[in-house]
Amino acid sequence: MTPCRVLVADSSVLIDIERGMLLEAAFSMWYELCVPDLLYHQELADHDGKRLIALGLKVESLDGEAVVQSVAYRRAVPALSRPDCFALSLAVNNGYVLLTGDLQLRRLAAKEGVACHGLLWLLDRIESEGTTSVQRLLDGLATVFKDPRCRLPKDEVLRRLARYQSRIDAGCGLVAR
Repeated sequence: MTPCRVLVADSSVLIDIERGMLLEAAFSMWYELCVPDLLYHQELADHDGKRLIALGLKVESLDGEAVVQSVAYRRAVPALSRPDCFALSLAVNNGYVLLTGDLQLRRLAAKEGVACHGLLWLLDRIESEGTTSVQRLLDGLATVFKDPRCRLPKDEVLRRLARYQSRIDAGCGLVAR
């Protein structure tokens, strides 16, 4: 079975990769990144939306059934935003992988049988594909981690930062391409 190439990102993941100056690296991967149109228009269009589109962000619409499904998600978990529910519905209905840092959205995705990952998984993919230098990964993750709104697991972040630094120290910090 071929792995899914399309990742539906919520805005928090896109904000974090932008904050870490890793947008180009993320959009250079084997994966395609997409968002539902509602999320794009409500949260991204006025905040670097054109740049994201130029980098390769796909904006997809939900059909009527998928919109109804997203409303049901919102009723089931009122703490989720409409854009988050649209993102999950897009992933469910297209067999896409969901990228989010939101714990409640991750739990609902698991109930729906949707593969779901977060920022650290995305950074691991960037590292393995070599779409940027290890130094840039180190700097980017350190920047995201320093942000007061960061909710990444401290032990996982520190493990990656140490790994990146040891690769740099060993002279393996160049892009693998």
